[in-house]
Amino acid sequence: MGETQVTAQEGRSTAGPSPIAAEAAPGTAAASSTPPPAPGKSGWQARIRSLRTPGRPRLWFEILLIAVSYWLYSLVRNAVPEQKAAALANADWIWSAEKSLGLAFEESVNHAVNSVTWLIVSMNYYYATLHFVVTIGVLVWLFRRHPGRYAATRLVLFATTGVALLGYYLYPLAPPRLMNGANFIDTVLVHETWGSMASGNFKNMSNQYAAMPSMHIGWSLWCGLTIFALASAPWARILGLLYPTLTLVVIVATANHFWLDAVGGMACLAFGYAVSRVWYGSLPHRLPKWVPGARKGRLTGLRAARLPRPASEPEPEAEPKAEPKSGAEAEREAAGARRS
Repeated sequence: MGETQVTAQEGRSTAGPSPIAAEAAPGTAAASSTPPPAPGKSGWQARIRSLRTPGRPRLWFEILLIAVSYWLYSLVRNAVPEQKAAALANADWIWSAEKSLGLAFEESVNHAVNSVTWLIVSMNYYYATLHFVVTIGVLVWLFRRHPGRYAATRLVLFATTGVALLGYYLYPLAPPRLMNGANFIDTVLVHETWGSMASGNFKNMSNQYAAMPSMHIGWSLWCGLTIFALASAPWARILGLLYPTLTLVVIVATANHFWLDAVGGMACLAFGYAVSRVWYGSLPHRLPKWVPGARKGRLTGLRAARLPRPASEPEPEAEPKAEPKSGAEAEREAAGARRS
């Protein structure tokens, strides 16, 4: 009912298509040829979702990003007002707090290590160089061997450094070697070694009162945890844990930081991991090691799934099975084979 209409022609009744069906047909054909848009997914939502999905890092972009980021970090860090009076007052407060806790050991370590010339000179160069060398080395290793985890781990480092800049602005702090009335030794000056940007001829190029938090600890602990979580060789994982531990000894022995500055660096690193966890939905070491295009034959560390055959491509016809032969035919074939 309602699907056909009857028309009179030469005394006969013929059935024709209903106007409703005829009008609906073109619309149905158009709908079948045009896929419906995904509901509730706008362009910017798709863009954000793609940014939150680990992808293949690009070498030129990463080099440019790291160079510009470090330049901005140095610019902002050194642009923070050098509030000398507040920084010295905060250093006195930190020193008093450590004494009240019975953990004011920095001065003893500083004097003990300074008495061994080769050791303190090595620590001066350690402080000045490995902070950058090891961090860049870990980034390169991640880029080559763990591309699927690279972006998330890099975000940890960037977020850690970013929140540290806020600490430099809100809490200026003099390092132990610059305290008034204290007996700390500036090991770079005493041994005339090329070292910290905060001592010697380079002291005017760096903010002298940006000791809290310690990014030597923040970055070295980032390196150590990354190596420990992702390295397969046991010796590499052990070195990963030893690196931030030795860095803590170095920053104290050279009188560049209080141990509480290291606690500040750890807090910044925890913030960095939280940011990466929220953005990518997982901690870096739990993300897939490989991403599409990262290495030939590798996708995400899992075997690639077989793609379904397109609907437009027909399935290959199966070869017809041979019908079973009768007993007489089989005997004749066998006799012919014996004669040949």
